[in-house]
Amino acid sequence: MTDTEAPVAAAPKPRWRRVLRSLVIVTTIVVTVAVLAALGAGVWVQSRLGGQVEHLPSAMPVGERPAESAGDSMNILLMGSDKRVDGSVAGQRSDTMMVVHVPSDRSGVGVVGIPRDSWVQVPGHGPAKINAAFAWGGPALAVETVENLTDVRIDHVAVIDWEGFKALTDAMGGVEITVPATVTDGYSGRTWQAGTQRMDGATALDYVRQRAGLAGGDFDRIKRQQNFLRALMAQVLSTRTFANPFRLYDALDAVTANLTVDEGWSTGDLRDFAWSLRSIRAEDVAFTTVPVKGTGMEGDQSVVYLDRQAGEEMWQAVREDAVAEWIAETGAGLPADVN
Repeated sequence: MTDTEAPVAAAPKPRWRRVLRSLVIVTTIVVTVAVLAALGAGVWVQSRLGGQVEHLPSAMPVGERPAESAGDSMNILLMGSDKRVDGSVAGQRSDTMMVVHVPSDRSGVGVVGIPRDSWVQVPGHGPAKINAAFAWGGPALAVETVENLTDVRIDHVAVIDWEGFKALTDAMGGVEITVPATVTDGYSGRTWQAGTQRMDGATALDYVRQRAGLAGGDFDRIKRQQNFLRALMAQVLSTRTFANPFRLYDALDAVTANLTVDEGWSTGDLRDFAWSLRSIRAEDVAFTTVPVKGTGMEGDQSVVYLDRQAGEEMWQAVREDAVAEWIAETGAGLPADVN
């Protein structure tokens, strides 16, 4: 509630509105469950929004895999990719990769960014950039590559076209982002002036994709993407959004039109998962990036070398359902100011 809004008497929230609140959280962080907002609002909405979400067949690898997630925790591999002309994501390299961990007690959400240029072993192909796995073998090879790297079981997959974030931003009337210091994109020539600004979808897409001109290159781009998600989540969860069912519907419509999930994530399972997150708030979500040693060259490719020892400590925290504790202890969370 803003300072100018009059207080209203507390009243029990209808079940469907509570479901919508939990679903919007997931929409912003784990975009894969945005469609579930429909399930609490009626059959027509379920059909309209749920029918837009595409499902990926054979999205999970076969053969030996890591142990199942501890308790009722869940790990979701979230990838951002541009769609091809035919509307599919097949053959595209994922330019964003995050492992989203939801603990058993649903007390928070941990989001771990993996640099797209991370130099790893891709099964059947040898050493390569991690984002090549998606292009070479689709989500199943991407999952297998991440599981081999982390020894963490991936339970579900979601692929979001970045146009979905653009459309969602526009549906929200833009998102406020604070740029701490003026910086120029070395590729596009665009200059971001220091200060708080409201970005529309196209501007936000430029913001999350920039790396030239940023001191940390791809590392800073990951921080920008997470910072954008953080700001978008705060705005989507605002009272103003929930008081406007048309804006809320437009937001969910924008996401579901650009969302693809594994075929094993049924509508009923998604609904139950979303309901389990009903108590999560924006401050309960922690962002971090997998530890890295630095950058280098492999042939003519600029790559990122991961810090395997520090990374193993972090992934062990994921396996033990203690990501939030690890982020708090190491101070490795997303900073308040992101350039």
